[in-house]
Amino acid sequence: MVDILAALQMIFVPLNLLGLLFGVAVGIAFGCMPGLSVNMGLALLFPLAFSFQGIGGILMLLGIYCGAIYGGSISAILLKTPGTPASVATTLDGYPMATKLKQPGRALGLSTMASTFGGVFSTICLILLAPQLAKIALQFSKPEYFALAIFGLSIITSVSSGSVIKGIMGGLFGLFLATVGIDDMSGTIRFTLDTTYLLGGVSFIPILIGVFAFTQVLSSIEDYYHNERGEVNVVIDRVLPVWADIKRVFGTLLRSSAIGTFIGCIPGTGGDIASFVSYDQAKRWSKNGDKFGTGEPEGVCAPEAGNNAVSGGAFIPVLTLGIPGDGATAIMMGALMVQGLQPGPLLFLEKAPDVYAIFIGLLLANLVMGLMGFSLIKLFAKVVNVPMYILLPIITMMTFVGTFSYHNSLNDVYLMVVSGCIGYVLNKLGFSMSAIIIGIILGSMAEQNFVGSLIMSDGSFSIFYTRPICLFFLAAAVLSLFSPILGKLWKKN
Repeated sequence: MVDILAALQMIFVPLNLLGLLFGVAVGIAFGCMPGLSVNMGLALLFPLAFSFQGIGGILMLLGIYCGAIYGGSISAILLKTPGTPASVATTLDGYPMATKLKQPGRALGLSTMASTFGGVFSTICLILLAPQLAKIALQFSKPEYFALAIFGLSIITSVSSGSVIKGIMGGLFGLFLATVGIDDMSGTIRFTLDTTYLLGGVSFIPILIGVFAFTQVLSSIEDYYHNERGEVNVVIDRVLPVWADIKRVFGTLLRSSAIGTFIGCIPGTGGDIASFVSYDQAKRWSKNGDKFGTGEPEGVCAPEAGNNAVSGGAFIPVLTLGIPGDGATAIMMGALMVQGLQPGPLLFLEKAPDVYAIFIGLLLANLVMGLMGFSLIKLFAKVVNVPMYILLPIITMMTFVGTFSYHNSLNDVYLMVVSGCIGYVLNKLGFSMSAIIIGIILGSMAEQNFVGSLIMSDGSFSIFYTRPICLFFLAAAVLSLFSPILGKLWKKN
């Protein structure tokens, strides 16, 4: 109790609370802008954290972390342009609800509710279950990471709204892009077209912005000149989710939050994987799974609860083992070490008040994020009322500026434009852009851990089916991959 009171005294200092509010607001702004990722926001404002005394700088970074994850859903829902990779799955049902169903307020309200629920849920798990969940994560090695990546790749069949075959083809194309560059295991140079730009692999952010943002710009220009879509003028009269929606999605919120927390506590994963797995499971458990992709509430809540739940789960290995769960928590761990807090098991004994301050700060950051989200939803929804001839140049500028700011490289801009043009053609042919992104995200993870697993076993494949956790994920991947076929056979019989 003494440690908790000491933690509260650290947090409830006016300057520290102001830093938390500032961090959440800046994080949401970074999340809204395509290309300005969570990691970029943390990295850019990292030096500013040292202007605060004590825990204040950590609170500001926590606010940025939580706010940016949520902010990506705003542009994903209103513009079909995910601000962060973790919000890609949100576009599948969020954008149709905002445009086809003309319910942007409902979509943003559900997203805000799910994001807040997932963040608070994972923070409570962090407080209560950190040592136990860390022990489970400690059992993961290269075979388990490979199996987890394969399971993630298998959900391509679920996110492909059209042809499953085309979805698999899109996933294979993403896997091919993931092989470009120098192989980390053998040092072999692959598919670089004799350019130094591709030696480090295909940059993910330009492709993400290209296939989602620039492709959407091209499609919107086509629609505008063919008068296929008129100007949208939606009046938002309610921003809080109705009780019927809350009852309908509550089970999805619990399931997705648990999935996100578990995936977050596994080092090396992130919100992008959690959002797709949560969406996949929501679709499988929903009575209206065949309607996903048309604006289903569960399809909006599942990925947002999942990716925001990663925030608390990712701190479990950081605080208990000193292992960063993702790039953002790696930056956070650096900030903790600069402040004299060495992450690890001894941190709970030597710096207990600081640990409780981090717990309470993360909880407050998620609650402030929810309050800011609900209070500004009507302002966010006004984006869809902007005439297309004004909105399109703004989005185009955001795509170019966001891409260039990632590495300050014109080559990234060229890659974004090429990816957008290819994505426009593939979109017309019915291919899933989400499948391509999943292939890119998980391709290198699967390859590196596959080779590493064979090195561990001296070339024996038995390592994949003699380890229980690995076998579980591989079996789940097989069921997930063939579930569309099995589902059709079940319905037929």
